[in-house]
Amino acid sequence: MFHTVGIDVGCDSVKTALVAFDDDGSNPRLLFKDLDKIRKRNVKEVVRQGFERALVRHGLTESDIAYIATTGEGELVDFRRGHFFSMTAHARGAIFLDPGVRAVVDAGALHAKAMVVDERSKVMAYRMTSQCASGSGQFLENIARYLGVAIDDVGPLSLQGSSPEQVSGICAVLAETDVINMVSRGISTANILRGIHLSMAKRLIGLMRMIKTSGDVLITGGLARNTGFVAAMQELANQDKRLKATIKTHPDSVHAGAIGAALWAGYRHLRLEGQSIAQPEAA
Repeated sequence: MFHTVGIDVGCDSVKTALVAFDDDGSNPRLLFKDLDKIRKRNVKEVVRQGFERALVRHGLTESDIAYIATTGEGELVDFRRGHFFSMTAHARGAIFLDPGVRAVVDAGALHAKAMVVDERSKVMAYRMTSQCASGSGQFLENIARYLGVAIDDVGPLSLQGSSPEQVSGICAVLAETDVINMVSRGISTANILRGIHLSMAKRLIGLMRMIKTSGDVLITGGLARNTGFVAAMQELANQDKRLKATIKTHPDSVHAGAIGAALWAGYRHLRLEGQSIAQPEAA
């Protein structure tokens, strides 16, 4: 048996995953997952603390880890051995969590990506939002702060909205102006939040349409935990006659990037050891 660690460094949080493999690289098991908000702390310290928690939980030392891989802003991890692109890591993590999915929407703090993947987690096509787009987790956090709503309450509260008002679909600055105007007009917080979720979902459904998404779609990234966003995605997917997609989440969706990095780390470790190994298996 050998162990690998995947570390996904985002703009607002660090995700860490510890995975164990049989000696031949088969039977990957997720042993540990961790998410730590950065909150203006030193990112390198946050990374190291998450890594140490993984080791302590399972009685391991750093020398026991066969390969440490990063994704996201991985250059901040000075003890990494390798790095994988975000799409590659999220696709691999998604297939591990739900082997039946054939598309992934990685909805993160700054960007969102829609990907078509095959059963081996190869990315066949993709589209992504621009950094200025109002379809990101950071935009939603800014709005929640303005409305005085805890970020964990945003999803459940938005589900209570019965007359949502959507915001500008491209520019975050214009969208925030829309929200200010809604508040001045007395629009309820629930309806504002539901409208925002529908506006965000509309952009991502458009990306999915561009790459001809169909079948089961797994949401990964931070917004996967937002019930209002997931509901908006499914609502619009159901309305789009050109899509035949089912929107899904997983309890570990937010960790998909770190999990994928750890899984690819196992593959690369065996390659470097000179052992023959097929593409990583799904769990």
